[in-house]
Amino acid sequence: MTNSLGRRLVASAISAFAIALIVHVSMILAFTVGNLASTSGPSWAMIVQVSDYFSLASVFAFVLLLVAGAIDAFSRWWTALIAGVLVGVIAPLLNTLILTVSSGNAFSATLFGYVLATLVGLNLLFVVLVTVLTPTFGRWLYNRVVDYTGRTRTGSRIALVRIPASNLVEGLTTHIDREPVNAELADKQWDGYVAALAAAGWQTVEVTPADTFADSVFVEDTAVVFGDTAVIARPGADSRRDEVAGTEAALQAQGLVIERIQEPGTLDGGDVLKVGSIVFVGRGGRTNAEGIRQLRSIVTPLGFTVVAVPVTKALHLKSAVTALPDGTVIGYEPLVDDPSVFGRFLAVPEAHGTAVVVLSDDTVLMSSSAPRSAALVADLGYNVITVDISEFEKLEGCVTCLSIRVRG
Repeated sequence: MTNSLGRRLVASAISAFAIALIVHVSMILAFTVGNLASTSGPSWAMIVQVSDYFSLASVFAFVLLLVAGAIDAFSRWWTALIAGVLVGVIAPLLNTLILTVSSGNAFSATLFGYVLATLVGLNLLFVVLVTVLTPTFGRWLYNRVVDYTGRTRTGSRIALVRIPASNLVEGLTTHIDREPVNAELADKQWDGYVAALAAAGWQTVEVTPADTFADSVFVEDTAVVFGDTAVIARPGADSRRDEVAGTEAALQAQGLVIERIQEPGTLDGGDVLKVGSIVFVGRGGRTNAEGIRQLRSIVTPLGFTVVAVPVTKALHLKSAVTALPDGTVIGYEPLVDDPSVFGRFLAVPEAHGTAVVVLSDDTVLMSSSAPRSAALVADLGYNVITVDISEFEKLEGCVTCLSIRVRG
């Protein structure tokens, strides 16, 4: 049994038990309240009788929800909803059928019709409760347990990276003219980038190579991390869609709760800029309105506010702007559609100076292709580490694109 499956089973068992217990207690309370108007009021014997009647249905619900969780039904809201509907219907049906047959009634079409009719009568509340609780409370509890049992990152700083593909030179370009890429030099520059992260105290974890995907080294586009939650992207370029599987596996191994952008939404991680609790999302060629809508629905409950901004002059939002540790947004004005949307905005003098990777509260990583921008940031009191990534810049890459940072 893998650790991932083990966490799912533990989380499924806890979530299934909680749902079954809440539903069971709710059924007892509902029948108790329903009998308050009777002359004698509800008796202890009646409470026991109601509990006995629904006990088998609650056991069935627990077992079925446990199975649903084990096959990953809780990882998406819509699969959790489907599981809730199925369990909410099947559990009380089996319960009523078994109790009716065991009391001496022969199985027949009439009997089965009676059992089905209880779904809109005696068992209706049971169906509704399981259906509602599974994709809401049940899924929330499942994700919290998965995160807790898999958490190994307290205080850690992990950077996911992916080695350049052998066909890197075929990478996509959209807003710049194509230049020849030196693959051998790119490999050396990638090594230097990874070494710089490690020297700054970051643990680097390699995502499974994707050697047939030219742009796969730009791993940031495949996912965005919000605390203990990772949102798996759906890249806007069709040729990049299959890159996400390896990233998802690597993030799951870190114990993160996984959410996903679904079709027809598209979202590139390079279009997502987090500044405190504000999440700026670039609406451009790679990220569409539906992708932004889905991201908003995922991260708003986590305490983030999504602000969509137009991106027409660069490939990604973070090709035009990023943010310093104090929240100041920096960017190269000719690439920024509207600097005013960011509040505190500081212009840098070079196009390659727009991107910073925040390594700590006082240290950032920048490209050596932008010495004046690096000097400007250093003059603000930050330690600036520079790396040469010129071959990746020929493919519209920057220092942020080459890693996904996970902070414990």
